[in-house]
Amino acid sequence: MPGSLNILLAPLDWGLGHATRCIPLIRYLLEKHCQVTLAAQGATATLLKSNFPGLTILPIPGYHIQYSSSGKTLPFKILLQIPKILTAIQKERRWLRRIQQQNRYDLVISDNRYGLKIKGVPSLILTHQLLIKTGGGAFLDQILRRIHYGILEKFDGCWVVDEPDNKGIGGQLSHPGTIPVNARYIGILSQLVPAVRAEGLVSGEILILLSGPEPQRSILERLILAQIPKSSGYQFILVGGQPDGHFSDEIPANTVYFSHRNAAELTRLISRAELVVCRSGYSTLMDLAFMGKKALLIPTPGQSEQTYLATYLNRQGLFFVKSQSSLDLKTDLEKALAFPGFSEDNTYAALDAMKKAVDDVIGKLRP
Repeated sequence: MPGSLNILLAPLDWGLGHATRCIPLIRYLLEKHCQVTLAAQGATATLLKSNFPGLTILPIPGYHIQYSSSGKTLPFKILLQIPKILTAIQKERRWLRRIQQQNRYDLVISDNRYGLKIKGVPSLILTHQLLIKTGGGAFLDQILRRIHYGILEKFDGCWVVDEPDNKGIGGQLSHPGTIPVNARYIGILSQLVPAVRAEGLVSGEILILLSGPEPQRSILERLILAQIPKSSGYQFILVGGQPDGHFSDEIPANTVYFSHRNAAELTRLISRAELVVCRSGYSTLMDLAFMGKKALLIPTPGQSEQTYLATYLNRQGLFFVKSQSSLDLKTDLEKALAFPGFSEDNTYAALDAMKKAVDDVIGKLRP
């Protein structure tokens, strides 16, 4: 189409949350008649393909971060992999130079990929975590924040995925005392499809959403499957968070198991559920806010960001939170149902800020 922008969009491959929150952005770019090319590999590419089968997906080097089976050793294990992360950023930059010579993109949008910025190409970066919780205390957090801002401010724009007021969903993570000079809040981004609605809430239907990196995803899956009450009056639906189609072998009789659901299918499941059992990952929380849902939050062991978010929302009286090591599903479900969750359904208004940000950028770049 004459005058359409050629846009490259690449989410980070640390879990699937970076990809899922890019889904509404991709939808809107297509609505604006942009030519969108995606960059991803592995499960991230599979997830994007299931939602956008007609788009080209270029293979891009991943970070391939390894996670620990113990929450106590995870921060140290991540620290040891910093050289690998820095190498991955350099590879991203070289990859973009090569791809740009071939395809001449008008704009590059990355979700937390710090290497996708080269001279002469307008670039935006999405993030929700301006203040990175290291787990090492406030002093170390502030040192890392200065380094972080130095990277973010090299981009033409830093889009912060949260509401601008009242500390949003992210609390201090997205609303520290000072923000980057190029920052703009674009509201919450949910993969869920506003037009897809179920008949209504189904009493006793519990939706379990598994997500995040291995081995913790599988550890929680085994724990939950072993604890699902056989005669509780609940009906369980479990989505394994595995786009590659891996299927668990031992499923209780009162449980329906899906390895993966695309955005439209997931919207139906969440809208029906009386309660959602899930990690306190940021993208999952945005889906809950988008639909106005109750949830039992189980932070991933060792991930300080998820621990902070769960604690932050618990202190606001919104959600019941339980550590993975002390999970007792039978009793925890009743406790979680007593909390209000995100009570306001933001389905139709939540994307306005993102759309305005896109419109502003397109208006400046479109010939």
